[in-house]
Amino acid sequence: MTADRDPLPPEALDEWSAALADALHLEPADIRTALVLDLARDVAHGVARPAAPLSAFLAGLAAGKTGGDAASVDAAIRTTVALAADWAEH
Repeated sequence: MTADRDPLPPEALDEWSAALADALHLEPADIRTALVLDLARDVAHGVARPAAPLSAFLAGLAAGKTGGDAASVDAAIRTTVALAADWAEH
């Protein structure tokens, strides 16, 4: 995406995320697009832009290792966002 284009809304990613979910053998209903995009935004602004995709991956990895259910995903995202907020105060 170039800098002069507006960012895509989360629903614009539906086709991609559905295709990726299928390829990864995940349930499309389990994909939390808005939460992950919010996490990426918060980390990019509070830590550094390159930390956003890494943080999203690590939060997903942690969620998978702790059960992979919605509560695990929410907990991993909350932890990541909280750390990014604290990190911004460094």
